[in-house]
Amino acid sequence: MKSSYSNFLPFSVICFFFFSTHVNSQSTIGGLVLDANNEPIPYVNVVVTPIDTEKILQFTISDDNGMFNLEMEKEGNYIVSFSALGYKTHKNSVEIRSGLQTRLTIVLEEKLLELNEVLIEAERPISVKKDTINFKTKFFINGTEQTVEDLLQKIPGLQIDNNGTIKVGNQEIEKLMVDGDDLFERGYKMLSKNMPAYPIEEVEILKNYSNNRLLKGVEESDKVALNLKLNEKSKRIWFGNVETGLGNDHFYQLKGNLMNFGKRNKYYFLTNLNTIGYDATGDIENLIRPFRINEPASIGDNQTVQTLLNLSPNQLSFKKSRTNFNNAELVSLNAIFNPTEKLKVKTLGFFNGDETDFFRNSIDEIDVNETNFTNTEDYQLRNEKQIAFGKLDFAYNISKTKMLETATKYNNGEFDDTSNLLFNGTSTIENLQHQNSLFDQKITYTNKIKDKKVLLFTGRFIDENTPQRYRLNQFFYQDLFPENGNANHIAQWSENRMQFMGINAHLLNRKENGNLLEFQFGNEYRKDELFSTFSLLEDDTLLEQPNGYQNEATYQVNDLYFKSKYRLKLNHVGLTGKLEFHQLFNQLDNNGETSNQRPFFINPSLGFDWKINDKNKIVSSYTYNTTNANVLDVYSDFVLTGFRSFSAGTGNFNQLEASNFVLNHQFGNWSDRFFANTFVVYSKNHDFFSTNTIIEQNYTQSKKIRIEDREFININSKLDYFFKFIASNLKLDVGYTQNEFKNIVNGSDLREITSINYNYGWELRSGFNGFFNFHLGTKWSTTEIQTTIENAFTDNVSFMDASFVFNDKFDVQLQSERYHFGNLQTDNTYYFFDFDTRWTAIKNKLTFGLSGRNLFNTQRFRNFAVSDIGTATTQYRLLPRFVLVKMEYRF
Repeated sequence: MKSSYSNFLPFSVICFFFFSTHVNSQSTIGGLVLDANNEPIPYVNVVVTPIDTEKILQFTISDDNGMFNLEMEKEGNYIVSFSALGYKTHKNSVEIRSGLQTRLTIVLEEKLLELNEVLIEAERPISVKKDTINFKTKFFINGTEQTVEDLLQKIPGLQIDNNGTIKVGNQEIEKLMVDGDDLFERGYKMLSKNMPAYPIEEVEILKNYSNNRLLKGVEESDKVALNLKLNEKSKRIWFGNVETGLGNDHFYQLKGNLMNFGKRNKYYFLTNLNTIGYDATGDIENLIRPFRINEPASIGDNQTVQTLLNLSPNQLSFKKSRTNFNNAELVSLNAIFNPTEKLKVKTLGFFNGDETDFFRNSIDEIDVNETNFTNTEDYQLRNEKQIAFGKLDFAYNISKTKMLETATKYNNGEFDDTSNLLFNGTSTIENLQHQNSLFDQKITYTNKIKDKKVLLFTGRFIDENTPQRYRLNQFFYQDLFPENGNANHIAQWSENRMQFMGINAHLLNRKENGNLLEFQFGNEYRKDELFSTFSLLEDDTLLEQPNGYQNEATYQVNDLYFKSKYRLKLNHVGLTGKLEFHQLFNQLDNNGETSNQRPFFINPSLGFDWKINDKNKIVSSYTYNTTNANVLDVYSDFVLTGFRSFSAGTGNFNQLEASNFVLNHQFGNWSDRFFANTFVVYSKNHDFFSTNTIIEQNYTQSKKIRIEDREFININSKLDYFFKFIASNLKLDVGYTQNEFKNIVNGSDLREITSINYNYGWELRSGFNGFFNFHLGTKWSTTEIQTTIENAFTDNVSFMDASFVFNDKFDVQLQSERYHFGNLQTDNTYYFFDFDTRWTAIKNKLTFGLSGRNLFNTQRFRNFAVSDIGTATTQYRLLPRFVLVKMEYRF
């Protein structure tokens, strides 16, 4: 911890000093461009050159209000030129002095265009037109990009994290389209991780994006989307690529893409098979169950079924690919048809099969309320899954102002999970067989009554079922069931089935003054059926199904609601008020006992946003929410949720109340040289669900209880700055989180627990034009748990990547990582080194490559965790060193 701070502090001081001196010495040229009628002119090219040459020093485009702003680093005399289509070019001579602002008001004269003239302009790498920012990819790539994900990492302002999530600035994109058509919606990682990069000619960032074309300019949208535009030679023809890789110890990868993107029809087929730990699907749930908040026609997006038991690997701070012993198979067939000018049909289907192995050893030291013991586990887990998913969409444009959309989805998943566990020296085998079946039908009718007035009707039906069969070949619960001393196996069968039906009418009315009025009226009905049977066995003979461990619950909730929203726009200030009225009709049948409840509540919300100037924006909101308990909160008897853990709900109806406050300050824009974004989130749960838990060495029993008052606060700040003199971009990330909660353990009084996390780090990425580029960074994370005692530790992750592009035929990519885990006396630091090389034998046709992973052959790593009941030291097995020989063929 001390050495981490000592390394970080000088760097922070240097950065602070640099920013302070740089900002103070910088000069700016800004102002307004008008026409002869004193109306602002948008999209005017503003160019700064020296007096004696035409070398471009700075360049920008005026915004929608005719405003422009440029930063100048050197004093002197310059020429500022203003040009726009239909206007005469205007030139101004200005003198720049250190630290001073130069403000200009420019009036452009109209210019009559002669049709026989041809104007040839130099191609610009970035262009802006209203809400669309266009990037010509050839100005940003260096030839090393294999997939769309690799390409997007080179586009300024776009960020892709380790999971493949794509963000513009700090906001995740809504979708990733190809020539204006969307194939995967929120499951866009399927496209970005598999589609090759070479046919992409342009990348468009679409701001203020609307998923429904009739809502464009009506709804209040801050969504962003990406559109990939293909080069002409890749349109209306079949093309694709096949890449194969073979390595040592049975490691392999095979992937292929076959595409045809025409004007009327589009086809995209892909496959990916590998054993190298690569996840070709991303978060598949975003494709099967996309979730949107406060989106028109999004009724039912928050409806899903949670399972009782789960055998899955831990979420680690390592790259998932380093612990993912997989054998994955993915096939996806996707098409878009336009049979008529009014009808669009979209089909999507994929099959994903995988066998994954996971290995860990752990030592858990429990010290809580005079209960002390140590548990050891040697755990080997195999997950086998087969998922088949299909989706059929119709969009029929009845007229220019009316549209009918339907979406039908079906998902079927088969899972077989087996663990070999050595628990405190006792050999144990778990087996969990489970399924998931989902049918989802949605229909939406949109009518644009007037230019700024839209009415939507939405209906949706969902049916989802998740049966589970669990078996354990040991009996650890002698203290719970002393009368069944002969038991040596246990089994549990469970099923959680959900049916949802909802209708919604939504009116949006944008006033002439820009104010927005919204009304929603609807009804949502959900029925949950939860069954569980827990059995004690002697071999295959049933001994008992003990009372208090069987559940038969039916929970029905009908929500009749009315929602209103009004957004008031006053110059650069916006005020948004919301009121939601909910009348609930709850019915609970718990093991034959039926009860009813009819609660009524109101959820108010107030929002405020202020655009101080082009560089400063503040957004804040306050909400007061009442939420209804779900089926996993209200069942009464215990269910098995792990090989040594039992859980039970409250057995009663409950509504929980919470207050939330959000404050966001944004300085600059994500495309500016300097950009800062700070979030403050404060939440208070006036009541919440916690647990009353009994912890013993061989089992735990937790029952949900309702407790009052819990607070949560999160502060996060991200800063981006581009250093021109080294052509590199610096990112700083600082965060603080404090979470307070309460529980009861082993008959104690109500315990108050505080969890605190600090994280801080930086990244530096170069953008050189030469053969070499780098990307390096580090991040520290400190975790504290405060109860009657305090536990804390600090982890650090650092990386350094280098790229060498020697020519258009040969390149080398190097990646290195360092992990340091706090509170471990030995084996607490781990190093990794990976590489990729590519040699192009035939341009745009045949490429050979060599890839290596984990060259230091680090086979295991350990980390340390703290909780409110003790500490845990865990060791995980990693994929060993391997090298792949690759070949890619394009056709």
